[in-house]
Amino acid sequence: MATHALPVGIGILVLVFLVLPLAVIVPLSLTDGDILALPSGGWSLRWYADFFGSERWLRATANSFIVGIGTMCGATLLGTLAACGIRFSRFPGKRMISGFLLLPLLVPVIVIAASMNFAFSGVHLTNSLLGLTIAHVVIAAPFVVVTVLGSLQSFDKDMLRAAQSLGASPLVAFASVVLPLIWPAALTGGIFAFATSFDELVIAVFITGPEEVTLPRQMFAGLREETSPVIAAVSVLIVSLSVLLLLLIEAVRRCDRRFRLAEPSEQSTII
Repeated sequence: MATHALPVGIGILVLVFLVLPLAVIVPLSLTDGDILALPSGGWSLRWYADFFGSERWLRATANSFIVGIGTMCGATLLGTLAACGIRFSRFPGKRMISGFLLLPLLVPVIVIAASMNFAFSGVHLTNSLLGLTIAHVVIAAPFVVVTVLGSLQSFDKDMLRAAQSLGASPLVAFASVVLPLIWPAALTGGIFAFATSFDELVIAVFITGPEEVTLPRQMFAGLREETSPVIAAVSVLIVSLSVLLLLLIEAVRRCDRRFRLAEPSEQSTII
């Protein structure tokens, strides 16, 4: 009994260590004071009302959702295609190319931001949400590549060849054989891509202008100009969104597990 209690206790301590800094922003966001400080003299929802009543904050939030959804779609498409190309193709330098696809995860974001600023300025993609979306796709696509490649490791290529031998075109064979296997991994990678884009600040500072401010950039500007508790309220909303994304990932994982468990019985029924 004591043997199991020690790991559980350590796990609880680690969880408290990770969650406690996030939990502090909750009372900060509910203060009735005008500065970020604890303890508070009273409780109020005024800073949430300020957020939802501010055109500046709502515009920044809308920009973040636009860029995040665009990044999710672009990264999911390109990352899935790249992972399938690596898994099903044979060509020289395959391992090297696979490593290069993951390079954005290793290169410091400040280096990527500065490089993209110079590259995008020549094609008029700076000061635009389109340019920011493209930049975020570059740093988010590796998440999709990793998750989809992981799901394809156990895939039998003979299944794809069998579908094509029965008259299915490559596109139909992919849609009927490969896609049902990889869609949970692709969706999970896409959710990570959305979260990466929604939280990204450095590239947004380098590429966007005053009219394309995203939520993290607006928060950064607010911290420099003032220390209003509305920033704590926004932080609570972002943490809540992150929790919802984690729950969505868990729901996708459970759905995939039920599908895999039901698949053998369905096949036996057909036989």
